[in-house]
Amino acid sequence: MRSHGHSRAYSIKCIIDLHAAPGSQNGMEHSSSRDGTTGWSTSPDSISQTLVVIDFLASRYAKHPALLGIELLNEPSSATVPLDILVSYYKQGYQIVRKYSSTAYVIFCQRIGNTDPFELYQANLGSINTGVPSTSSEWCKWASCFYWEWVNEWNVMSGSQLDYQDFGRAQLEVYGAASFGWAYWTIKNDRKHWDFEWNIQNNYLQLGKIVASPTIHREKYNKFLNLKRLAFCF
Repeated sequence: MRSHGHSRAYSIKCIIDLHAAPGSQNGMEHSSSRDGTTGWSTSPDSISQTLVVIDFLASRYAKHPALLGIELLNEPSSATVPLDILVSYYKQGYQIVRKYSSTAYVIFCQRIGNTDPFELYQANLGSINTGVPSTSSEWCKWASCFYWEWVNEWNVMSGSQLDYQDFGRAQLEVYGAASFGWAYWTIKNDRKHWDFEWNIQNNYLQLGKIVASPTIHREKYNKFLNLKRLAFCF
C-alpha cells in the first residue's frame, strides 16, 4: 500500500478504517449506499463478507511497521444496526485481528444517531489494545485508548477568521490530551472548513501557535502536505 510506504518514510502511523460495508451500515453515500438504504445488518452474507475483508486486511498489514490499528466499521447507524448484531460483529472482528497481531489496536466505532454513548461499555469486546473514536474520556476506563477526530467548523453563519482561529486553538488544546492523539477530517474537501490544507494556507488554523501535546507538530503537516493524501492522522 503506497500510503503505508509514505507513512514509514515520514514516521507517521496508519489506521485502516473499513468505511463501506456490503449493503451499507448507515445509508450514506460514503458507505456504499446508492439510494440511502441500509442492508448490512440484516444480511448474514454481508456481515460474513465484511469479516472476510477484515481478515484480508489484518493478514496483509499486521506486521507492517506503519500499522497502528484497524477500525472494524465506520459509523454504523443506530436506527438500522441493532446493538446485538454490532457487538457480535465487533467480537468476531477483534478475534480476527488478534489472530495476526497481538499489538495492533482494534478500534470500535460507536453507532451514530440517537444512542447511548456508553452502550458498548459492558460488551466485553476485547481486552488488549482496544480503542474508540470518542468525545468522552469515560471511555478510557474500558478502552486502552481514545482519540479525537475533529474539524474546524461549527454551525455559525458569520464567523470571522479570528473566530475560527480561536475555535481551532481551543479544540487543539483539548484534543492534544487524547491518549491516541488526534485526526483532522480531512486533508482535502470541497467544504473549506473541513479542508485541512485550506485552513492552514488561509490562516484559519494555526498549528504553529499551539502549545499542547507533543503530538502536534507543524513539520509533520509540512511533510504530509507534499504527499497530497486524501486523509491523515497524527
